Amino acid sequence: MNSSITEPLTSTFKKPARKEILAWASYDIANSSYAVVVATAVYSPYFVNEIGKGLAPGHATVILTGVVCVASLLIVLTAPILGTICDAKASKKHMLLVSTLVCVFATAFLAFVQPGNIVTAALLYTLANFAFGTGEDLIAAFLPELASKEDMGRISALGWAAGYVGGLLSLGVCLLFMSWSIKNHHEPTEYVPVVIFSVAVAFTLLSIPTFKILKERAQPEPIKSGHSYAEAGFRRLRETLTHTRHYKDLFAFLLALLVYSCGTTTVVHLAAVYAQEVVHFTPTDSVIMILVVNVTAAIGAFLFGYIQDKFGSIKTLRVTLTIWTIAIVVASMSTTKQEVWMAANLVGIAMGSTGSAGRALVGQFAPSGRSGEFLGLWGVAVKLATALGAMSFGLVTFLTHNNLRMAMLSTIVFFVIGIFLLRSVDEERGRLAAHSDVEVIL
Repeated sequence: MNSSITEPLTSTFKKPARKEILAWASYDIANSSYAVVVATAVYSPYFVNEIGKGLAPGHATVILTGVVCVASLLIVLTAPILGTICDAKASKKHMLLVSTLVCVFATAFLAFVQPGNIVTAALLYTLANFAFGTGEDLIAAFLPELASKEDMGRISALGWAAGYVGGLLSLGVCLLFMSWSIKNHHEPTEYVPVVIFSVAVAFTLLSIPTFKILKERAQPEPIKSGHSYAEAGFRRLRETLTHTRHYKDLFAFLLALLVYSCGTTTVVHLAAVYAQEVVHFTPTDSVIMILVVNVTAAIGAFLFGYIQDKFGSIKTLRVTLTIWTIAIVVASMSTTKQEVWMAANLVGIAMGSTGSAGRALVGQFAPSGRSGEFLGLWGVAVKLATALGAMSFGLVTFLTHNNLRMAMLSTIVFFVIGIFLLRSVDEERGRLAAHSDVEVIL
C-alpha cells in the first residue's frame, strides 16, 4: 500500500444529467412515506396503543424498541457484505429494487394485522424496517457517482430535503384522512390500516422514476474462474478492515457517527410515542407536529448543505449536535404541548442536516468504485446505533418503571460524546486517503 496521501486532489468526475440526480433524490421522496408515516408518526404509536393493547404498561413500548433493535442488528450483519458484493457485481440498483419490494409488501401486510396479534405485527414490522434500512444504504451508495467531492454536501442535502418534502406530502394526505375519520367517529383500528396500506402503494409508485432513470455506473469486477462475487465481496471488506490506519479518519468518523446516532435515531423512532404518552398528544396532534417538523427539517437540510460545502462537515455537525442537545433538554423538561412543539422544531432544524452531512462525509471518504462498501459501513454505524439507542431507551424505560422523561433525557449522553469524538476527524486527510492509489481490493 502506498502510504503517501499528500498529493493534491484531482478530479475526473463527469457530472450526470440533472434528471438523473432528481431521479436519485426522488427515492428519498418515496421512502419518506414509510419513514415518516409508518416508522414515526402513525404506526409506532398505533403499535403501542392498539396492537399491544392488554399488555402491562410500558411493555408494548419495550417490544417496539426490540423490533427496532432486531431490524437494525440484521442490517449491521448484512450491510457490509451486501455493499461489497454490490460493488463487485455492479448490482446496487437490482438489490435496491429487491429491498424496496420487500419493504412494500411487509408494510402492506401490516395493514391487515389485528389488535392483540403482537407477534405477527412485530415480525412484519421487523422485516419492513430491515428492508427499508437496507434500501437507505443502497440508495446512498449512488451518491459518489452523482456528485463531485466539492458539491457532495449540496447533492446529499438535496436528497435529504426531498425526503422531507415527501414526508410532508404523505403526512398532509394522512392528516386529512385521519381528521375526516375522527370527525366521522371512526376508531384508529379502522383508519390506521388504510393509512398504512396507502403508504405501501405510495412507496411503490413514487420509486418508479428512480428505477427508470438512475443508472448503474459501476462495472462488474472480473473474478477468477471457480470464484463467486460473494467471495470477492468478502475479500474487499477484509482488505478494507486490514487497512484501518490508512482510512483512520473514516473509522474515527464512523465511531462518532455510531455514538451520536444512538441519540438521533432513538428520538426519531420514539418521538410520537413520547408526545402521546407524556404530554397527551392525540394521534392527530402527533401527525401535525411531525408534519411541521418535516418543514423545518427540509429547511435545515437544504441550508446546512451549503454551509457544509463552505465550512466543512465536522463544523456543521458540531453545530447541529449542539442543537440536538438543547432540544432534548427542552423535551425532557416539557409540561405543555407548546414546549414539546419548541423541542420538535429544534430537532427538525438539526435532524436533516445531521443525516445529510454524515452521509456526504462518508461519500467523500469513499474511494472510486467502492461506494457500496463504504456507504454500507455508514449504514452499519447508523443501524447499530439504532439498535443500541432503542435498547438503551427501552432499558431506561423498564428500570425507571415507564419514566419516559428520564429515558428521553438519557439520550443527551450520546450527543455530548459524539461532539467530543468529532475532534479526531480530519476531513482533508480523509479525502486524500480516498484519492490516493491504495490497492486494497485485489
